[in-house]
Amino acid sequence: MVSYVSVLLYGVGGIVVAGMALLVAFQEKLVYVPVLPGLTKSYPITPARLRLVYEDVWLRSSDGIRLHSWFIKLFPECRGPTILFFQENAGNIAHRLEMVRIMLQRLQCNVFMLSYRGYGASDGYPSQHGIINDAQAALDHLSQRTDIDTDRIVVFGRSLGGAVGSVLTKNNPDKVAALILENTFTSILDMAGVLLPFLKWVIGGPGTKGPKILNFLVRSPWSTIDIIGQVKQPILFLSGLQDEMVPPSHMQMLYAKAAARNRQCIFVEFPTGMHMDTWLSGGDHYWRTIQQFFEKHVPKTGYDIDSQRRGD
Repeated sequence: MVSYVSVLLYGVGGIVVAGMALLVAFQEKLVYVPVLPGLTKSYPITPARLRLVYEDVWLRSSDGIRLHSWFIKLFPECRGPTILFFQENAGNIAHRLEMVRIMLQRLQCNVFMLSYRGYGASDGYPSQHGIINDAQAALDHLSQRTDIDTDRIVVFGRSLGGAVGSVLTKNNPDKVAALILENTFTSILDMAGVLLPFLKWVIGGPGTKGPKILNFLVRSPWSTIDIIGQVKQPILFLSGLQDEMVPPSHMQMLYAKAAARNRQCIFVEFPTGMHMDTWLSGGDHYWRTIQQFFEKHVPKTGYDIDSQRRGD
């Protein structure tokens, strides 16, 4: 006769095995959400709808994946900073156009928006390794353009985009002038326990408790906390204190890790900022913060000053 203890052990073992199987099968569907519920993969609008000057740019990642992007200019001859923007994990670049429209006006900049593989009009399926390659393809493209100031390329990443941008900035100290992170997580390993609390005992980053015995199953760990301390360029941290997705403590930990080795780090909090709307709820303070960061760490070049004197 099977004892109750044996039944319990079999039951627990079955739950663990089932949990592992679900984690392996569906984890990247949780990390990457190219299509929002009820919507299609295609772009609902293009920059033209907002009367923005732009071009469709098609790239090839190093593994041959065809990528789509929009390069949006303030005006055709704009030599202000060029922001390489990396979005959150859900939806596509079209869902960020209203924010980008205001960004152009307030920061007097250009914006390059990349569709990760599997997102928008880009081919392929998202993965950490693949998206890192995609980001590099976008930066390489910008670095080769002759119609922008390539010394003023700034990487801006929000949430997942911050993880992407941190890796890219660390890998390209001579191509990226500065980095901006907004509401970014320390790692997907840490976020697993935030989104699914029962996982925090078996999956976690360096600062979490538990045996972490299932860390090896996570294919896209995006461990920003291990990368950020290696970034040498100036970093601006923008943290919404009402973030309902990523605990604000993650941004504080990222800042502490970076500032321990990099004196060019700035941390700014926005009391009413949520995960997706910090740029909106932060209002004028949000945009002035970035403007001041640019003035200090991405200053105007001689070309810009001469152009202003000529009235160009």
